[in-house]
Amino acid sequence: MKERLQEIKTKTFSFWTNRSKAQKTAMVSTVIVSFFAIIAMVYFLNKTDMAPLYKDLTVQETGQIKEVLDGRGIQSQITNNGTAILVPQQSVDSLKVELAAEGLPKSGSIDYGFFGERSGFGMTDNEFRIMKLDAMQTELANLVKSIEGVKDAQVMLSLPEEGVFVRETTQVASASIVIENDPGYQFDQNNVNALYHLVSKSIPNLSTDNIVIMNQNFEYFDLKNNQNSGSTFNASTQLELKKEIERDIQRQVQQMLGMMMGYNKVVVSVTTDIDFTQEAREENTVTPVDPENMEGIAVSVERITESYTGSEGNAGGVPGTGEADIPAYVAGGGTGSGDYERMEERINNEVNRIRSEIVESPYKVRDLGIQVMVEPPVADDPLSMQENTIDDIRQILSTIVRTTIDKNMLGDDPEQANIDEKIVVSVQQFNGKVEMEETTDSAIPTWIYVPAGILLAIILVLLFLLFKRNGKEEEEEVMVTEEETVQINVPDINNEKESESSARRKQLEKMAKEKPDEFAKLLRSWLSE
Repeated sequence: MKERLQEIKTKTFSFWTNRSKAQKTAMVSTVIVSFFAIIAMVYFLNKTDMAPLYKDLTVQETGQIKEVLDGRGIQSQITNNGTAILVPQQSVDSLKVELAAEGLPKSGSIDYGFFGERSGFGMTDNEFRIMKLDAMQTELANLVKSIEGVKDAQVMLSLPEEGVFVRETTQVASASIVIENDPGYQFDQNNVNALYHLVSKSIPNLSTDNIVIMNQNFEYFDLKNNQNSGSTFNASTQLELKKEIERDIQRQVQQMLGMMMGYNKVVVSVTTDIDFTQEAREENTVTPVDPENMEGIAVSVERITESYTGSEGNAGGVPGTGEADIPAYVAGGGTGSGDYERMEERINNEVNRIRSEIVESPYKVRDLGIQVMVEPPVADDPLSMQENTIDDIRQILSTIVRTTIDKNMLGDDPEQANIDEKIVVSVQQFNGKVEMEETTDSAIPTWIYVPAGILLAIILVLLFLLFKRNGKEEEEEVMVTEEETVQINVPDINNEKESESSARRKQLEKMAKEKPDEFAKLLRSWLSE
């Protein structure tokens, strides 16, 4: 056995020393690459595929689920800043059913089931009122989220406090709702009106006028109705119309400047002066058909021409004696001839007669003021705001004011109107702003795939070159072996004539020395035969 090991060691050392440097490098590289390939295969075969169990969780819900999974010894991972939890893919369905049976995940919100679970003595009226408000907000948010196109919803209610005394006027409630709609989903007006009425009927003493609904992009959803379509305006409808006009202008300016500066860096306030004087009048206008010559169309023309030529007779007669005659008047005159001519023309012209019944618009914007507060890019450095940006904001606001105010209120020359006095732009830091937490995306960046692809291509090229080189070296080794075999089979220098049996014996001895494995196989085949 020892001799056998020594023989293997000698052959291995001889084989390694007879290799060239390129062959040694190729063999070492092959061993290293094979080693890492085996490790990678073992890693990926034993790797557990993780799948999301829950997403869009709160930190409290994630902690509850993580505690239960750790207690059961189930592998889990927390991702997306604590809002998602991953478990082995084959256990997702069973874990969802088991956790749902245990009432997990439990949100921090209070619903109406809270009172049934914890009904008892010891709760004060203040605590009950707060829990009731929280439960109403939770149930209303769940009701809104059940509507198609709404991904999430947050509800804030303001309910009047009930006093011990009877009040003459009933206080009203108000609601503010922020919805997160699905990407690309657009609500039509019928859906918006239905949402308003759904919220109004869910809370006592909540009118649709006291509901504000907007989405995550600061886009408002307004209730459209035909209550104010009549021509009669009372005090309440005039105030509502004034607020609606101011709100529309404010949202327009807020959205436009928000896209330019950022939604959390602009605050807009709008004030208006509206004239609700409504005028109805009738005008009857007569104008010539031909304004240049101030003439109409001749409908009928009548021309009369008279002429007379002859001598005049002697005057004579009896002096008048009547009451109307002049006493002692001698009627008489000279004799002679004369001509007489008279022309008369009557033309009836037709003119344009216009009858107009004019009803003026029910309201006019007599004056408009816009106040804008802008936070500079560097909050505590007002000089970081460029002057040309402020000029652009003023130019935008002046255009809105000029096109909104009634043209009769601007005077004969609208360009000379004091538009700049109606605009105020203030640049300062916002101290009352609520900072929103930014969610970071935990996905693998796109640029990671580029070097990974390049590295994979390099590894494939190296493997191809290595296998190609190994193939060439094996061919060269076979050729060298054949050449050595030919040299060994050269006849003996003694030129002795050998018989067939002696030659076969020498070949067997040579095979036993050089190729013991093949010789052993040959013996076994002979013995079996």
